Amino acid sequence: MTRHPPFTPAWDDDRMPLARRLTLPDAVAIGLGSMIGAGVFAVWGPAVDVAGNATLVALAIAAAVAYANATASAQLAAVHPVAGGTYAYARAEIGPWWGFVAGWSFVIGKIASCAAMAMTFAAYAAPAGWQTPVAVIAVAALAVVNCLGVTRTALATRILVACSLLGLAVVVAVGFGAAPTASPAPLPDATVYGVLQGAGLLFFAFAGYARIATMGEEVVDPARTIPRAIVLALGGAVVVYALVGLVVLLVLGGDARGAAAPLADVLTAAGWSAFAPVVRIAAAAASLGALLALLTGIGRTTLAMAREGDLPRVLARIDDRNQVPRRAEITLAVIVIGLVLVGDLREVIGFSSFGVLLYYLIANAAAFRQQGAARRYPRMLQVGGALGCLVLVSTLPVLASLLGTGVVLLGIAGRAVRMRWPQRGRP
Repeated sequence: MTRHPPFTPAWDDDRMPLARRLTLPDAVAIGLGSMIGAGVFAVWGPAVDVAGNATLVALAIAAAVAYANATASAQLAAVHPVAGGTYAYARAEIGPWWGFVAGWSFVIGKIASCAAMAMTFAAYAAPAGWQTPVAVIAVAALAVVNCLGVTRTALATRILVACSLLGLAVVVAVGFGAAPTASPAPLPDATVYGVLQGAGLLFFAFAGYARIATMGEEVVDPARTIPRAIVLALGGAVVVYALVGLVVLLVLGGDARGAAAPLADVLTAAGWSAFAPVVRIAAAAASLGALLALLTGIGRTTLAMAREGDLPRVLARIDDRNQVPRRAEITLAVIVIGLVLVGDLREVIGFSSFGVLLYYLIANAAAFRQQGAARRYPRMLQVGGALGCLVLVSTLPVLASLLGTGVVLLGIAGRAVRMRWPQRGRP
């Protein structure tokens, strides 16, 4: 088995490295901000609809797959503490082509997620008819925050995560208080396929831990901080989701099926409908927090790919003053705004999910190849994570899988064409 040295970015001498300013609390906050997004306010309706009385089992499966993937990311990040996440790890451990597929899958999938998250925020925060302009303003404002420096990004994420957790705490407290006298509707019986579908839906709520790894070049003492931050953030998100899911089942039961705002329904069923605006504000804050973390993570992966010539090298420029990839951030914001203006992208979230699962599949493969002192976790965790990704991707809608496959193949073809001119790219 080939042993690979730590990944070394191939930027030019006049291109600055990113500044290491993120501490453990900053990294944990960014991870939580990515995971505790709008999904926790809306995912329960679809999950209960397919998983029925085994919704918490589906949650446990999703958490187990997420944990396996998280340990793979943590093990890789400790050896390759640079920007780019699995793009950089796979280049070092497996080869440039696998790194490209991972990075390309991450970027295209998460750009779609950014657009959907912006529109989700606008659906909660904007009056009727103003959703699109508000979504555009949100993307532009958060891009400005990112361009001002990573410490401001971390501070903004902490504030948004705190608002989200406050709203969720109100729902959990009211829900558990009302549970003894509640009369929830019967839950549908679960099927094996339905449970796996539910796990597939719930898995993407946990996918944000990769955002910590993509920012490896900006974390203080990355070999120690990144693995701890990934596990802590994932553990915190699992606890939050378990408490919220239990409340939804105890208070609403089968009435949660297909509900657009199940947490607001919990307050209404408990006789606390006056507090529904709290959930609305918390959902808006969660959407902004997730969008901010998404934009930050995609910017770093774009930076890493541009350094290697897998994306236009102009995007590899680091701002001299704030030491952030400003050109990459602005370019991504413009693309996301363009997608927001096109219309409702919620129908293509399955496409985003396809990219995320492919990204983590490659992360597990890269971690599996590590040996010696680089190993922190048993290889069976990486095998389980890879199998989990394959099982969950099989539950995605066929159209989403076909679209995702087509876009990935298009990216591979583009790289193959570019590689015919060695002077314009790197192998």
